[in-house]
Amino acid sequence: MRKRGREELEHLLEKVLVLDSRYKLEAYAFILESLDFSVRKLKEPRHLTALELLDGIRKFAIKSFGPMSKTVLEDWGLKTCEDFGEIVFHLVRCGIISKTQEDTEEDFKKGYDFEEAFEKPFLV
Repeated sequence: MRKRGREELEHLLEKVLVLDSRYKLEAYAFILESLDFSVRKLKEPRHLTALELLDGIRKFAIKSFGPMSKTVLEDWGLKTCEDFGEIVFHLVRCGIISKTQEDTEEDFKKGYDFEEAFEKPFLV
């Protein structure tokens, strides 16, 4: 991302934090990075469903933070898939990302259990 674009994005994210400060700035940035990571894994760029994004978030967290994934996410205020959905829809409302008519916050309730997703892969 070019420097000016990054500064603009940070400014927009700071506005989002004013609306809802439950999540740290890093949580919003992480969701955007996870979205980018997930889209890059597709053969052709297209809209992701909530479940596809949730899978991408899980994979990106494990790739980025390994066994510390759950701890890092919780430190940022992210404790459930519904939290991911809250952030996604804050980003939509602020015009940072888009959604389709079919996308709802309810879609994120069909996600995974954090312990199962972020701790179980590292149990020996």
